[in-house]
Amino acid sequence: MNRLKEKFNSEITQNLVKTFDYSSVMQVPKIEKIVVNIGVGDAVQNSKALDIAVEELEAITGQKPLVTKAKKSVATFRLREGMPIGAKVTLRGERMYEFFDKLISASLPRVRDFQGVSKKAFDGRGNYTLGIKEQLIFPEIDYDKVSKVRGMDIVIVTTANTDEEARELLTQFGMPFQK
Repeated sequence: MNRLKEKFNSEITQNLVKTFDYSSVMQVPKIEKIVVNIGVGDAVQNSKALDIAVEELEAITGQKPLVTKAKKSVATFRLREGMPIGAKVTLRGERMYEFFDKLISASLPRVRDFQGVSKKAFDGRGNYTLGIKEQLIFPEIDYDKVSKVRGMDIVIVTTANTDEEARELLTQFGMPFQK
């Protein structure tokens, strides 16, 4: 069983029940899923770029990504509806906890001049979005094989009703928020 899942079941649940005065343990918010998304803008001219991004995303998450397609045609970007322009992975269960553990304990500390992640990136319904500028912070990515530095969005979807509850949940997990 994963380290973070055990921590959630043993410590975090009790701490949150005390903090927010829940009447039942079932009211405690938990992480539902984590969605990792890479947009590959240069896939319009170069279809190999998308394949590389898909491989990297698979290496990072340990799950095969879904190729996302353009919803609308945009003439200025030479983009037609239905063209593949990105990749995303939805992580749940064990893989989700493994990825989250790796993110907060190994990857985020490798970011240059890291002062913590923003406290303002909550959406009002208890979900947290984090943008990463380069995929090189993940230990699976071999620096020498990277042709282009790509960013990605990581959305942590929780069952929390408020941002305050979600922030407390993620803090208990060890998310490094700015002071």
